[in-house]
Amino acid sequence: MLMVSAPIVGIPEKAALFEVIDSGWLTMGDRVQAFEEAFANLHGAEDCVAVSSCTAALHLILDALGIGPGDEVLVPALTFVATANAVLYVNATPVFVDIESLDVPLMSIADAEARCTPRTKAVILVHFAGYLPDRDAWQQFAARHGLLLIEDAAHAPGLKEVGTYGAAAAFSFYGNKNMTTAEGGAVIARDRALRDRIRLARGHGMSSGTHQRLNSRTPTYDVTVLGFNYRLDELRAAIGIVQLRGLLGWNEIRHILVMQYRRLIAQHCPAVKVPFSDPRLSAYHIMPILLPEAAQRQDVIDRLRSQGIQTTIHYPPVHEMTLYRERFPGTHLPKTEAFSRRELTIPLHPEVTTKAVEGVVTALADAVGVSQMGMAK
Repeated sequence: MLMVSAPIVGIPEKAALFEVIDSGWLTMGDRVQAFEEAFANLHGAEDCVAVSSCTAALHLILDALGIGPGDEVLVPALTFVATANAVLYVNATPVFVDIESLDVPLMSIADAEARCTPRTKAVILVHFAGYLPDRDAWQQFAARHGLLLIEDAAHAPGLKEVGTYGAAAAFSFYGNKNMTTAEGGAVIARDRALRDRIRLARGHGMSSGTHQRLNSRTPTYDVTVLGFNYRLDELRAAIGIVQLRGLLGWNEIRHILVMQYRRLIAQHCPAVKVPFSDPRLSAYHIMPILLPEAAQRQDVIDRLRSQGIQTTIHYPPVHEMTLYRERFPGTHLPKTEAFSRRELTIPLHPEVTTKAVEGVVTALADAVGVSQMGMAK
């Protein structure tokens, strides 16, 4: 099966794990700090905070910024559910915003303007598929309304522009991301005071960690804020240090594969549309396509699977999920809903070969053609 995504792990990661095990120190220590320094340097940042997941990163950012009950946060519905969940974690209200268009499935500034109220305190921008929104336009929007800008950068590691939009950016190192630590995440925040609050809160609000107490004269500690158990361990940090060495090269391979997909899809199945037709900075995390309206998506999925090609959907709209439909009834986002009905994600990762891309496009053209003929009958 040609998978939609696949982690690139091997002997270097195994060796790094063995070193951690042999050291006898498995929780937060020198490797976590080294990973934080390396990840920050790659993004042109002074420092970052490694955490247990991107969800934890978003929660910590919102908490540290003081977002809470009575506050509203603008979020896209075209995202993984964790983006909205994190808003609920701080007892604030997520307000779902439509996308710009089928070609640019990023949060719409025009719709965000329409949904602002005096209670709106922040915006979470999602770098969908790795593509970055217009930074200047969003910064101007935030300035007009006095809002905090937060980046959900789960899809966009390795781009120095990420983490420069506003207050902070949250990253994911889950197993299907451009780089992985299996589970894990990070926060880049340019303001040191905000970063310090996040760092304190990730470990129960304790004034010192276990490793720090090991190397100090006193084993005592204090708890100064209500914190969480969102730490990254040494094993994952060790994998992350190795993964960072390949990230930029892997992102470039993804870029090359996307360009090939675009060219071949335009040639062999022009009825299929590839979003982001205009050049835009990206980490090329996934390869989303839009099937023709006449095609039956499940038929296409089944035919591709029969050819050994996995596909998936990014994303079922969050506002249509039971939890959010019941909490926020009547939410209607026509562009998001139209995009999600037709979207299909095809394989994209550094182990996909150019020959495999040709095979995917050939199978896609056949599947779409058969599906459309079936509808015509």
